[in-house]
Amino acid sequence: MSEARTWNAVDDYLTGRLLGDDPDEALAAALRDSDAAGLPPIAVSPLQGKLLQLLAQLQGARRVLEIGTLGGYSTIWLGRALPADGRLVTLEHAPRHAEVALRNIARAGLAERVEVRVGPALESLPKLADEHPPPFDLVFIDADKANNPHYVEWALRLTAAGSLIVLDNVVRGGRVADLANTDPDVVGTRAALDLLGSHPRLSATALQTVGAKEYDGFALARVVG
Repeated sequence: MSEARTWNAVDDYLTGRLLGDDPDEALAAALRDSDAAGLPPIAVSPLQGKLLQLLAQLQGARRVLEIGTLGGYSTIWLGRALPADGRLVTLEHAPRHAEVALRNIARAGLAERVEVRVGPALESLPKLADEHPPPFDLVFIDADKANNPHYVEWALRLTAAGSLIVLDNVVRGGRVADLANTDPDVVGTRAALDLLGSHPRLSATALQTVGAKEYDGFALARVVG
C-alpha cells in the first residue's frame, strides 16, 4: 500500500472509531453543498474539525474569530463548541463562498451564533478592531497563506493573555523548510512561523500531520502577555 493510501486508510479508521460511523448530516451536507457549488475541496478533515472543536472547548471559548470561512465546515465545528450566548465571527473573501457558508451554517442551527463578514480579511480586520470587541478566546487562521504574518499580527491585536491562535497548513508538503522555495504561500507561512517563534507575547509550537489532507501541519500559539 502506498504512503498516501495508508494515510487515508488510517484517517478513515480513526474517523470511524472516534467520530462514529454514521455521518453527521449537517457536516456531511456542508461538504456536499460546497462541492456542488464548485468550492475548492480544501476544508479541514473531520478529525481536524473535531480537534478545533476540542481546542475551543478546552479554552472555554465564548468568542472565536475565524479567518477563512470557505463553505463553513470548520465554522460549524467551532460554532458547536460555543455556549448558547457565544459568538463566532468568520471572514470570507469570496461572496460565492460566503453564500454557501451561510446556508450550511443555518442548516446546522448556528445562524444566531455565527456572523459571516464578506470581503478581503485585511479590510475586514481593521473594521472589526474599530468596533473594540472583547478579546477573542481563539483565532483560527486558514485563509490565503501569503498574508499569514499579517493575520497573526491582527490576531494578536484582537486577543488577550490566555487566548489561542491556530494557524493551519504550515508544512505545505515540506516546502516550508526549503529555503530556496519562493512561492508566496510558502514565504508567507515561513514569515508567520518566524513571527510566532519570536514574538514576546506568544508561546508557540507546530506539528506535522499526514492523512486525508496529505502531508501538512498546523501551528498553535498561546498569547502569554
